Amino acid sequence: MNKPCFDNDEYIKLQSEQISKRISKFGGKLYLEFGGKMFDDYHASRVLPGFRPDGKVKMFLNLKEDAEIVIAISADDIERNKVRGDLGITYDADVLRLIDAFRSAGLYVGSVVITRYEENSPARIFREKLEKLGIKVYVHYNIDGYPNNIDLILSEEGFGKNDYIITDHSLIVVTAPGPGSGKMAVCLSQIYQDNLHGIKSGYAKFETFPVWNLPLKHPLNLAYEAATADLNDVNMIDPFHLEAYGEQAVNYNRDVEVFPILNSSFERIFGKSPYNSPTDMGVNMIGYCINDEQGVALSCRREIIRRYYKALCAQRKDVGASPEEIYKLELLMKQANVSVDERPVIAAAKEKQQLSGGPAVAIELPDGRVVTGKTSNLLGAASAALLNALKMLAGIDDKVTMISPDIISPIQDLKVNHMGNKNPRLHTDETLIALTICAANDETAKKAVMQLENLKGCEAHSTVLLSAVDENVFRCLGVNLTCEPVYQTAELFHKE
Repeated sequence: MNKPCFDNDEYIKLQSEQISKRISKFGGKLYLEFGGKMFDDYHASRVLPGFRPDGKVKMFLNLKEDAEIVIAISADDIERNKVRGDLGITYDADVLRLIDAFRSAGLYVGSVVITRYEENSPARIFREKLEKLGIKVYVHYNIDGYPNNIDLILSEEGFGKNDYIITDHSLIVVTAPGPGSGKMAVCLSQIYQDNLHGIKSGYAKFETFPVWNLPLKHPLNLAYEAATADLNDVNMIDPFHLEAYGEQAVNYNRDVEVFPILNSSFERIFGKSPYNSPTDMGVNMIGYCINDEQGVALSCRREIIRRYYKALCAQRKDVGASPEEIYKLELLMKQANVSVDERPVIAAAKEKQQLSGGPAVAIELPDGRVVTGKTSNLLGAASAALLNALKMLAGIDDKVTMISPDIISPIQDLKVNHMGNKNPRLHTDETLIALTICAANDETAKKAVMQLENLKGCEAHSTVLLSAVDENVFRCLGVNLTCEPVYQTAELFHKE
């Protein structure tokens, strides 16, 4: 477990080289549509042990002198206050987060473009806010019949109405807080207007998943379908690639469906399309950097199970996950021949709950050992399991008490008598703070704290839905958590 199965350095090298080749292919300017997460791709790091969540940023730093970032956000998403599920923040807030993150990494952010813009909408307020912060803002408008009405799109009343984004680098990376933000339309609009200005430029997609040169039903590609089950993305053999080259390549339905329209647009702009298939448009070197197929397959199978439990919990909390999404995940589990028994922590947590008569949590350590924790008067099951995991990693006897009840009691008093909490048991964040305080004067506690970094990549399962606080702590520690879709109490209102 946690053994590297992917060569991240080789990936950065190959991906950088391929992007540079695309820039040269189009005469020195490339609009690169970037899908997925750039800074925090934890899905990729889970299914490809060895892939670093910030690996894509490191890759772009190799091209730092050539790169300029343009962030796209849809006015519709601003109006609906659309939220990133992994971060719990709205798309407009994430634009600000992304700008800060890119700048901190040393990458240049040229501008923000608001797509599907209407003057009398919340997007106008967001535009004014960005401009007050000194950020260049451009707007692109809704085009009737997009993407099918090519005659209108490629006209003064189509892309010609959009603001022309002024850029001064050879690599323009168009990214967004999430899908549906209009990244592709921004790229095409710019290429159309560049052509009118006599500037040579081209388009490509930065691909992560699906992996085009792996089998259609490879666990890595099935795990991608599981990750996008809510979008109803479907992996498929690229028929255009098969016809053009006589070889199979994997793509997904949306790119395949839109390719004929894109191809016609390229022909109108360039005179001849530079691509024979949607797979040709992508730059994806992941398949060349896997060095342990079996390890990747195991990680992907566990990821599919994790996605299934995540959807079940979302449905139970009534925050998403339609029955269709769950049906699709169940189908993917069958296609991958995956059973929940493949995550040992699930059976271990359930067994602990049966023995203790209350909620339980199990954690699988890097060497395969599984530790459990039960609910007590002092600690929640997640906190108990976390402390037991740290003990085992540090070689501390299970009977040793690392946090004295004398320290826990005042915290409980604060929670119940002053902060209005009904539950006196310590959450994981409170437990770690108490442990860290103890570590200042206790060598045993200090040894335990030093093991926190070794929890990264571990698997965990809870027999009940955990609080948002506990979920966030496990996320920060890099622990892959699943929960049974069951609340600990029968109350109707459950505080997150």
